Amino acid sequence: MKNKVNILGLDFDKTTKQDMINTLKHKIQHHKKTFIVTANPEIVMYALKDQEYMNTLQSADHIIADGAGIIMGSKLLKTPLPERVAGFDVLKDLLDVANEEALNVFFLGAGKKVIEQAVQNIKSEYPNLVIGGYHHGFFNEHDPSIGEMVKNSNSDIVFVALGFPKQEKWIAKNFDTFAKGIFMGVGGSFDILAGKVKRAPLLWRKLNLEWLYRLITQPARWKRMLVIPAFVKQIIETKK
Repeated sequence: MKNKVNILGLDFDKTTKQDMINTLKHKIQHHKKTFIVTANPEIVMYALKDQEYMNTLQSADHIIADGAGIIMGSKLLKTPLPERVAGFDVLKDLLDVANEEALNVFFLGAGKKVIEQAVQNIKSEYPNLVIGGYHHGFFNEHDPSIGEMVKNSNSDIVFVALGFPKQEKWIAKNFDTFAKGIFMGVGGSFDILAGKVKRAPLLWRKLNLEWLYRLITQPARWKRMLVIPAFVKQIIETKK
């Protein structure tokens, strides 16, 4: 597939953020159900150890490169991806689209207070967007009522913030029951929307240093950063 770049078993979309948004707008207009994964090296390395999760990711319609490490990996493989497509940027652009076109959006995940504050902030910033519903992330993954709630909302876009691998597995498990919608795992994005966590300044993001900003502001993340050298090592071994 010429529009895909395979990195350690996962086909990443060879796309820019703007092209991805245009694709998703087209799919929304035509009610084409779509599963998007925003993958960084941590997610890729987890998938290599968990076949069920790998299968889940491979079932997605789009996998986008949410991480400077993925861009680095694509260059090492001599199949460079055009740019990092940050999941939070895609989320924000889709909220803009939803506001412009009065689309119905559902928010699933995070803590009860966080999701309530995030939805309150979204209502203020995007007044034309329709809140199809929301629910915190502390529920039994086998509880069918949550999937029913999302299904009955008939939302155009569903953001799932349960953290990986839970969010992607939840989407994949329930995907066939939905009639339409863009479904996307968004990790800790609701914390940013709620104002609980600050995002890296634009300059840091342009320099692909958002990971460093997050490490400085959240030092407890250092263990998670160890996956990047392991990811690069895996890429080099694959090349050999």
